[in-house]
Amino acid sequence: MSQSRPVYLKLRDQIAAAIIEGQYPEGKMLPSVRALAAEQGANPLTVAKAYQQFQNDGLVEVQRGVGMYVVKGAAEQLLRREREHFLREEWPEIRARMERLGLDLTELAECN
Repeated sequence: MSQSRPVYLKLRDQIAAAIIEGQYPEGKMLPSVRALAAEQGANPLTVAKAYQQFQNDGLVEVQRGVGMYVVKGAAEQLLRREREHFLREEWPEIRARMERLGLDLTELAECN
């Protein structure tokens, strides 16, 4: 399923995860478009499109000639969105599969 997603959305998800996990803390600068493109082996235009999503959502702030910074509250907002998406989109499929397989949450909790 995720293999059919556009590359810029996959990059967006990776950047969002990095912000949530503190790899790109609030108030700190994101890597430049060129640097992230080189690191990910992606086209700079693809990275720019992913970054544009964050800018449109108000999660990053651009300082012309300097760079793009993660705004205060971005990690919390992203975490809330990711949780909502998981519960609305992913969890129902996982729950249905668990039911098909006869698994319950206690069994999953015992697995490490």
